[in-house]
Amino acid sequence: MAEATLPASTPTARRLSTLDRWLPLWIGLAMIGGIVIGRFIPGVSDLLARLEVGGISIPIALGLLVMMYPVLAKVRYDKVAAVTGDKKLLISSLALNWLVGPALMFVLAWAFLPDLPEYRTGLIIVGLARCIAMVVIWNDLACGDREAAAVLVAINSVFQVIAFSLLGWFYLTVLPGWLGLDSQGLDISLGQIALNVLIFLGIPLVAGFASRFFGERTKGRDWYGDSFLPKIGPWALYGLLFTIVLLFALQGEQVTSRPWDVARIALPLLVYFGVMWFLGLLTGKTLGLGYARSSTLAFTAAGNNFELAIAVAIGTFGATSGQALAGVVGPLIEVPVLVGLVYVSLWAARRWFHTDPFTAGRIPS
Repeated sequence: MAEATLPASTPTARRLSTLDRWLPLWIGLAMIGGIVIGRFIPGVSDLLARLEVGGISIPIALGLLVMMYPVLAKVRYDKVAAVTGDKKLLISSLALNWLVGPALMFVLAWAFLPDLPEYRTGLIIVGLARCIAMVVIWNDLACGDREAAAVLVAINSVFQVIAFSLLGWFYLTVLPGWLGLDSQGLDISLGQIALNVLIFLGIPLVAGFASRFFGERTKGRDWYGDSFLPKIGPWALYGLLFTIVLLFALQGEQVTSRPWDVARIALPLLVYFGVMWFLGLLTGKTLGLGYARSSTLAFTAAGNNFELAIAVAIGTFGATSGQALAGVVGPLIEVPVLVGLVYVSLWAARRWFHTDPFTAGRIPS
């Protein structure tokens, strides 16, 4: 994750810290630890559930903020204008996130769960909540374009406020009616969505921008890149691991007590994440975006805003509903799958983008 501060000729594999190199192991241990805590320590999941304000879990919010801040502090905001001028990237991202993603999840939910309307509705809600948080971690680990990720996440946030309720009404009420299928409504306020976006994107984005602006102004760019960023960099993964422990602790009992339900929900999610990621990478390669922006397009298309999906499901259908369980299973499947896709992305960089000058010396061999 520190490739931007070192010469391009230095092999990336040698620059990885112990935390980066063994990330799958740490994530696996965090998942197991969270399940053990939630399953065998009485009252932990209830305590975490009570620590909410406005439907937002305070501990999880803190974990996400700690996770996102270092990555957004690394963004070169003076390069953002070059990203906004890339119409191929922006249009393809909007199409994948707001046309293809929700439609694909609708199809998969009905194909895999035709007899389980609560879980089906929960999955559709997951498909509507486009990623604005954890995607910055996956993009950074895959050596994607940080500036492009920041822009796409910001655009998704705006569209989330505008389009989430409308698409929920369409996919849960209108389209099922047209097709003669069962329908379930969705009642969620724009204020709740806006609050979610403000907390999980607005706060770390402002903090990251302020850090770079004032850090470079007072100490200089060399100090900021060579001293400050290496110190805060590991905290992104500390925040990620902390969030994973909390998520699994919060729902550890449900996951272990209803394994067959979790498996049924997991299957369409596995297909969804894999298909969306592949479509994003293929689209980027076809459009000639290069590896860095193609991988960013892939991860922003595949990721989902699990916090919003869970908050909506709980607020609309209740904490013990099947919709809420489906929302919770979303990140439990997304985290290990997208970690795996980070390694697939790095492999693709060497095989599919080997002529891209960006990959020389930056991608592990």
